[in-house]
Amino acid sequence: MIERAILQAMATQHQVVIDTLSDAFMTDPALSFIVPDESARAKMLPKLFALLVSDDAKAGTVMRSEKDEAAALWRNPGMAKDAGGTSFGLMWNMLRIFGLSIARASTVADALAAHLPGGRYHYLHFVGVRSAYQGKGWGGAIIREGLARADAEGLPSWLETATPANVPLYQRLGFVTQVEWDIPKGGPHFWGMMRPAA
Repeated sequence: MIERAILQAMATQHQVVIDTLSDAFMTDPALSFIVPDESARAKMLPKLFALLVSDDAKAGTVMRSEKDEAAALWRNPGMAKDAGGTSFGLMWNMLRIFGLSIARASTVADALAAHLPGGRYHYLHFVGVRSAYQGKGWGGAIIREGLARADAEGLPSWLETATPANVPLYQRLGFVTQVEWDIPKGGPHFWGMMRPAA
């Protein structure tokens, strides 16, 4: 069995987390819908995750595997709705990141915000495994570390996914589908899933 050390990422390690998530999300259905051109998407993802890692580090926990095979962004209870936001600064950043794809990005972000549940829960905002390490257990390992923290507080955990192949993994980890929806105009299908506290 491979030893999978999962650690909290320090600020000096955020760049490698950005690199991990950018690699992991190159073929993500939602981000591929937002930015269909692969070369444009490759340039966009590091900018997007630089913003998200910085924001989620303030609102929760940035996790990484010891050799950066995987990374996860968790938002603390009560902070899920702040992941979207409507401030001028955020809107400017989103326009800077997505450019002409801003309308599709806003459609996806609005749908995610509309389907967030109420109550207190830990929010698995993003989790990704570098393409070279996918299918080797790293996703489950890094998610379980976050779930253990939620369990210690007696709180459930929430996530969304637009990747059908990930649904069985999340189910094995105890997540149950609460809601499904489609992004309009040919966008991906989403699953919203909650895992009760153990």
